[in-house]
Amino acid sequence: MQEKEGNESESQRTMDEMQRIYNAIAHDGFADTTLQTINNYVNDILYGRKNLSRFTIEEHAGLCTAGEVLIGASIIASYATASFTAGGDAAGSQESGPANWEIDERQEKLIEQWAKAARLWVEDSEQILTRRYGPKIAQGAEAKVYYREGDTSVVKERTSIYSTTQKALDAIALHNFLFPETAMHVVGFTRDSDNLMRMILTQPYVRCLRLTTKEEIDLMVAAKGFHDNWNGQGVNYISDRLALEDMHPANVFIDEVTARPICIDCIVKFVQIIK
Repeated sequence: MQEKEGNESESQRTMDEMQRIYNAIAHDGFADTTLQTINNYVNDILYGRKNLSRFTIEEHAGLCTAGEVLIGASIIASYATASFTAGGDAAGSQESGPANWEIDERQEKLIEQWAKAARLWVEDSEQILTRRYGPKIAQGAEAKVYYREGDTSVVKERTSIYSTTQKALDAIALHNFLFPETAMHVVGFTRDSDNLMRMILTQPYVRCLRLTTKEEIDLMVAAKGFHDNWNGQGVNYISDRLALEDMHPANVFIDEVTARPICIDCIVKFVQIIK
């Protein structure tokens, strides 16, 4: 009983602290005092004193590996969602909530404002990243990849393929939890020539020995509690808590160093909506 009361008390304190951040943003925008309030809470999360309630303790490690920039952006995205309710109340609710595109639009807008105020926004990013980290070596629907021969990491400009920016941020934390050997660390934000907002992140460089087989991927994810969601025929997997998708050989291959399957990219999300 005492443990339950303690958990409820901690949850209430977390909500109260988030509400103070929400109030600061609503009243003062991203003034220096607001940025400091956000940074203080980010540090509490990084040092294990607080957590974002939708993550388990185990998932918290992936959140922290993603870094202070991602945690800060997650706080801003949460405020953007809460701001649809009366007064931006963290505990508020609407019988008929906004559409995902409305939530995403507001999350992007506020994250951009915050990133610029916090000096985390990069203009002309492609030119800057090429100069600092090497030429662009790959580009797909989701990411542009920069790499200089001999470096231990690649740099990616990653756009969202999720319904909201918050889900895209969560996906990075969840990837890091599931696949810590290829953890992503967010360092900033930008917009490309098509006006798509992109996260700038680093990730360990992995050399491909060969492509994986379906059986090797099945065994890899089974060890993490997942099973095939398409009766053994697809690239999507599910557990009691998470959905893991797009697990094909272009995203999962055999690492040259360890000779084991390694995942560099995937779609991962909560099975149910978790606030």
